[in-house]
Amino acid sequence: MREDRQRLDKWLWFARFAKTRTLAAKMVTSGYVRLNGQRTDSAAKAVAVGDVVTIALPRATLVVRIEGLGQRRGPAPEARLLYLDLSQDNAALVSDPDKG
Repeated sequence: MREDRQRLDKWLWFARFAKTRTLAAKMVTSGYVRLNGQRTDSAAKAVAVGDVVTIALPRATLVVRIEGLGQRRGPAPEARLLYLDLSQDNAALVSDPDKG
């Protein structure tokens, strides 16, 4: 694989969206992950900086843009540098009827 690309399951594990790489692969193959809006069932799918990953978690759906490819599974603050959370931006677009 090219140096500017990384396997999706590996990136999810480095970014701490899954506790193990096996669980990251299962998330992908079970259909809980979209890459650039398209459902993918291949854990080996190559991702690059700028790609948008949508992850359906049990209590939330996260939309993140890849900002970096990890070299290791480091501490949480280091993992947060690998992505930009776009979910927060989307929440601001939805108007709260109680605040109207």
